[in-house]
Amino acid sequence: MGGLRAGAIVLALVLAMSMLVERVAAEAPALDAYGAAPAVDHVELSPSGDLIARVMVVGEKRALAVSRLSTGESVFAASIGEAKVRDLRWIGEERILIITSQTHSLPLLGVPRSELFFGMMLELKAKDIVQVLRATPDVLAALYGGAAVRRTSQGDAVFARGVNVLTGQIDLHKINLSSGHGRSVSSMDRDTEDYVLNAEGEVIAESRYVERQGRWSLHLREGWRLRQAWAVDAALDTPNLVGMGRSANTVVVSARRPDLSDTAESETGHVLFEVDVASGDWGRLPFERHPTRLIHHPRTGLLIGGSYQDEDGVGYEFLDAAAGRRWQAIARAFPGKAPQLMSWTDALNQVVVFIDTGESGVYQLVDFDAGEANIVAEAYPTILAEQVGAVRPISYTAADGMEIPGYLTLPPGVDTPANLPLIVLAHGGPAARDVAGFDYWAQALASRGYAVLQPNFRGSSGYGRAFMEAGYGEWGRKMQTDLSDGVRWLAAEGVIDPARVCIVGGSYGGYAAMAGLTIDKEPYRCAVSVNGVSDLRRMVNRVANRQERNSHAVRYWNRFMGAEKLNDRALDALSPAMLADQVEGPLLLIHGKQDTVVNIEQSRVMADAMRRAGKRVELVELESEDHWLSRPETRQRMLRETVRFLTAHNPVD
Repeated sequence: MGGLRAGAIVLALVLAMSMLVERVAAEAPALDAYGAAPAVDHVELSPSGDLIARVMVVGEKRALAVSRLSTGESVFAASIGEAKVRDLRWIGEERILIITSQTHSLPLLGVPRSELFFGMMLELKAKDIVQVLRATPDVLAALYGGAAVRRTSQGDAVFARGVNVLTGQIDLHKINLSSGHGRSVSSMDRDTEDYVLNAEGEVIAESRYVERQGRWSLHLREGWRLRQAWAVDAALDTPNLVGMGRSANTVVVSARRPDLSDTAESETGHVLFEVDVASGDWGRLPFERHPTRLIHHPRTGLLIGGSYQDEDGVGYEFLDAAAGRRWQAIARAFPGKAPQLMSWTDALNQVVVFIDTGESGVYQLVDFDAGEANIVAEAYPTILAEQVGAVRPISYTAADGMEIPGYLTLPPGVDTPANLPLIVLAHGGPAARDVAGFDYWAQALASRGYAVLQPNFRGSSGYGRAFMEAGYGEWGRKMQTDLSDGVRWLAAEGVIDPARVCIVGGSYGGYAAMAGLTIDKEPYRCAVSVNGVSDLRRMVNRVANRQERNSHAVRYWNRFMGAEKLNDRALDALSPAMLADQVEGPLLLIHGKQDTVVNIEQSRVMADAMRRAGKRVELVELESEDHWLSRPETRQRMLRETVRFLTAHNPVD
């Protein structure tokens, strides 16, 4: 790419974005307000805190805006088009790394349609953008596993892995910040799963996973080479190399080591260990709770803390005392709001936090030196706090006695719910979870008058190993009845009208919606499946055909589905497409044509089966849309189609 133009089109776009931050009249938002992309995608402070960068969104268009905090003056503003922005990071004070993704296939390299990631580097003074790995001989200008930024003694540096189309090597390259050209600094291949760089950008550890053997190994730096320090057979629940430890010569590994610790901290039985690169010694990190994300110092890259998902939002635990004191002060400043850490300066004296408890999402800049906090951006500026439905943590007992946690979202203004129509909104994964805070899908449905139940059924993440393992083999079985048990509990409490219940979901939740009309259909009068799985055996076989037959992904799906082997016909009894003749209520299928996770054939197969059985079905195919509904236009259409269908088959009045 060459220089960026900042002409009339760009200025008009930025002006339109600035107008979005003005509050609107407190009337019910249009449905499209929920389906729109957040008005601000990313907010990042520069290392000194002098500058702040935002990715701003209007419709399908995005723009990068950089301003000076001390004066408010605009330093840079330009359109970056319709690219899906996945990350934003500063490279020192003068450059910004923008990570985007697009759906592509590379047939000449045997790469099926996949989500490919790309890096762009913006130089602020020259107002020029270059692509990471551009013009690197024989190397695709696509990122393999992301990019790393380091501020070394020799200056700022960016590192990224790239695929050599001739040799198949996937070397680590140091990127020329001016040209984007990559220079190989470490030889790697497809078995190289991950790596850790020290502050100088040197590889001090690598992890390798040999798929055909199911063997994971850790390699640590010794002089100018890497030596294997530990290995384990792990067909599933493989260890992970997470990043730098608390000192410059340690790395963090998440692994099962019963020889070192007999207490499993995570759903996979893993414990977080700090490994000394020189000696190879392992020590358990002193977290009181197992974090789901580690936090590293913005300047040194050293481990300083971690975060975990709690019932009321994201919680934090810091191993670094200074960082811990800063965060305690922030938590006290926003009581009951569960602030989330987004970005902070090298000195930790300025912090951007995100808050979406009881509102649609605001970014606040906390300035410790000035002793103040100010809103710098709003995620959904047209949805006011009073228009956000209350989100209540709940818990109920499943038929077999297991406690199922979840959330109930009420229509805005409803404090004492009674006899409400209900939508069961099942999350994807299934090894994922719903969280507290603003959920655009749940809030959109609540704004139309529905109560929305989001159960974290067994097999969901965030509740410990026993809860996760309780979901193994329960796809379409107890994971499904956990949903309907929640309906029965709400009915017994008088909260909902049991005659007005439908089920909606995406991905695994889309499967659960279809299973709600075929396998466990008593509570539901209709269903909406978005990017859902209808034929389990067909899906697993497709995954196997895209990868090795004994791939980790196939083993993962078989674990949850309860299959004994590849192409296990026992899965047909759990496949809605095979049970279409049992359907009684109407079904709406919505699917993105560029879905690389669950192919659109899954919805087409279900629609065909329903039509053959003479059942009521609609199929809406979303053009140019992926599995995650990344495009606002199609996300808005999904909501409109869903609400239209629910209004017809499960009316509020």
